[in-house]
Amino acid sequence: MRYVVLDTETTGLEVRQGHRIIEIGCIEVNGRQVTDHHFHQYINPEREVDEGAFQVHGISDEMLADKPKFKQIAKDFLDFVQGSTLIIHNAAFDIGFLDGELERLGMGKMADYVDGVIDSLGMAREMFPGKRNNLDALCDRLGVNNAHRQLHGALLDSQILAEVYLAMTRGQDSLVIDLNAQHDDDGVERIKLSALNLPEPEPTEEELALHQAYLADIEKAAKGPSVWSTISQTTDEQAA
Repeated sequence: MRYVVLDTETTGLEVRQGHRIIEIGCIEVNGRQVTDHHFHQYINPEREVDEGAFQVHGISDEMLADKPKFKQIAKDFLDFVQGSTLIIHNAAFDIGFLDGELERLGMGKMADYVDGVIDSLGMAREMFPGKRNNLDALCDRLGVNNAHRQLHGALLDSQILAEVYLAMTRGQDSLVIDLNAQHDDDGVERIKLSALNLPEPEPTEEELALHQAYLADIEKAAKGPSVWSTISQTTDEQAA
């Protein structure tokens, strides 16, 4: 099963007041591993960004003036999420805005393109009742490093949410095992171990360059080094 962790930034809080999406960030999770496959796009919303929203994400009208409109990126976005299960923090908010954009174009709703949606906020409220369960609080509680997160950004938040989700589900059966478990007539659960033999291909020079460019984008948005660069540097120093 393919999972896509998704986050959006918007011009304001209420889709019913005509607010629009200005950024989409998606990270792929496959076999409980965050992959380098991602989708990221800034979008011209064809309206102004509310001041309150700007204070949260720092994306200005000037930054969006030359960006494509949603109708221009809709196909690429839908191709990326097609057939996946989405993981979203406060899913009703993002799905509401995405449905609004699709309906404007006569393209149906998100439910027409994905297999399902997991609301990580709902999961967190069940796991930690009565506690703050926003992304920052979960990072602190679960030991996920978000020191590089100054402002909200859809791609950065998706990457952090992917780590938070994996931390919240750590200790449970692997998603791969869940999907490949079967029960024989004697009632004993058996796992198709062959499904767990995942290939470990060496990345090409082009893939490594794309990965470095991806990290550079995250660090530029965060205005600081990413946790992956820090780990890589520590590993290199230890190897030396």
